[in-house]
Amino acid sequence: MKIRDAFTRKTPTLSFEVFPPAREGNVESLYETIRELGDWKPDFISVTYGAGGSTRDKTIEIAAKVKKDFHHEVLAHLTCVQSTRDDIAGILDALKNETIENILALRGDPPDGTGVFRRIEGGFGYANELVEFIRSRSDFCVGVAGYPEGHCEAPSLDEDIRNLKRKIDAGADFIITQLFFDNDDFYRFRERVMKCGVRVPIVPGIFPILNYKQSQRIGSLCAPKLPPALREKIEKYRDKPEEIEKYGIEHAARQSEHLLQNEAAGIHIYSMNRSGPVRRILAELPLDPARRASKKG
Repeated sequence: MKIRDAFTRKTPTLSFEVFPPAREGNVESLYETIRELGDWKPDFISVTYGAGGSTRDKTIEIAAKVKKDFHHEVLAHLTCVQSTRDDIAGILDALKNETIENILALRGDPPDGTGVFRRIEGGFGYANELVEFIRSRSDFCVGVAGYPEGHCEAPSLDEDIRNLKRKIDAGADFIITQLFFDNDDFYRFRERVMKCGVRVPIVPGIFPILNYKQSQRIGSLCAPKLPPALREKIEKYRDKPEEIEKYGIEHAARQSEHLLQNEAAGIHIYSMNRSGPVRRILAELPLDPARRASKKG
């Protein structure tokens, strides 16, 4: 099934993101997480693509298993980093052979230690070029990333939204946002995107903060704005991880509920390969009864 068809239903979509574990032995733990999250009947599960394509084969392997063994629709991430057009064509063929129909097309982060993205010879420099190439190869459903607070490399939010529109004009079917913690940022972003003539679904990405170290790491990666109350709680309980996790889950649940009440196209939760926090968030949400009836525990 193509994910774009899920947005034609009346109910908001529900989806989760997982990533290939760094250690081979942890893949069974990941599959157990997917089994548990599957109780909520997600519309799709996305599988990330390591920096510089470092987990490319593992991404395809996990995505194929999610679809064939767990029977969930899957969204495979794909980036431009360190890949030529021929490399990308080979990956698309591999995905097609595994009957994977949905791709999240990303430029990708610069390779570790470089700090600057550079197009390699024969490769792509922008996500809109990748989207156009994917659509030229086969009838994949293509999602792209959006940044409610603007991409860190964009000179302004207006310029970043113009870049987003280029991705949509190249053939993207929907948008999943980068994490954010203040819903007003999402609502302003959604309004500005729509004013540019973009009419595809925009799905907010929700990231539950679960410990102090994690809160510092995400700040260095994409610099999302933390609401004062959330920042104060994190600082107050920096030596009490169980309190940070509790409050992080509460904040994510409140965020998600407010977004659903304000016509978000869906909710996409960055699971960090943990089912417990995600299930606690979902238990607080006004989800479709069919999803709630399917959960266990």
